[in-house]
Amino acid sequence: MKTKKYILFALAALLTASCHDDGNWGQKPWEQYDPTYGIEANGNQNLRATNPKSIADVKAMFSKEISGGSLRQVTEPLQIQGIVVGNDEGGNIYQSLYIQDATGAISISISQAGLYGPFSIGQAVLIELEGLYVGGYGQQPQIGTIYENPKNGNIQTGRMSRYEWMKHYKLLEELDDLKPTPIAVTSMAALDLEKDCCKLITLKNVELTAADGKAVFAPSDGSVTLTSNCANRDIKGMNNVVVRTSTYAKFANAVMPTGKVDITGIASRFNNTWQILMRTDKDIKVAQ
Repeated sequence: MKTKKYILFALAALLTASCHDDGNWGQKPWEQYDPTYGIEANGNQNLRATNPKSIADVKAMFSKEISGGSLRQVTEPLQIQGIVVGNDEGGNIYQSLYIQDATGAISISISQAGLYGPFSIGQAVLIELEGLYVGGYGQQPQIGTIYENPKNGNIQTGRMSRYEWMKHYKLLEELDDLKPTPIAVTSMAALDLEKDCCKLITLKNVELTAADGKAVFAPSDGSVTLTSNCANRDIKGMNNVVVRTSTYAKFANAVMPTGKVDITGIASRFNNTWQILMRTDKDIKVAQ
């Protein structure tokens, strides 16, 4: 008799629990308890453009931090949308993406290799900035997380983790007919250091000063001075403009072409010096 009572009590408790409304009526269990729900290979599918801003707007909002080498956290919903114009396919851009819209471009620091897989050139992307940091290094605008330099204790923009990044982006099918078409110029003087920084450009009909038919882009044998494992190659007749190549780039040991060439790459900057970052060896061609 006691056993029968216990069974009836258990059934009543189960029925009560199944009818209880916990405020998540209609939600699937994994939506309630899995913090990674909605995060897939193509990003966080829960993201929406509720407060979209242009890249130029974001750079203006954080201009003090960008120019001063500091950073500030984005504390409200704020999104940018753009296309990928620079990735790590050729090994010359390290753990970074360059995103561009119709108004400007910006770099994003991510602690992840192989970014060129999901973020191929021309891929459209929505990025939620809330919780991330916007700052500058050498006056180049960057999006990332907070980082303390162990050598000097300086606080600067650093690379966000892969998991953190996955929560902040969503791949899009297309975006306002934006195409990864470089801006063609014959002199970097035609560009503005603030407005055009991080954009994809082609510098046409120029010559590399050190090109002699033997010299390579970024030798690691001590024959050239390296800065952060990168070689800066001058361009004839131009001041404060270099072609910057990492010794880890797949084309680091490729011979620099002589004569007139067209160089395509990201117009990055370090203070008042333009540093053109070629993405692959296909970014330099004999001028026509």
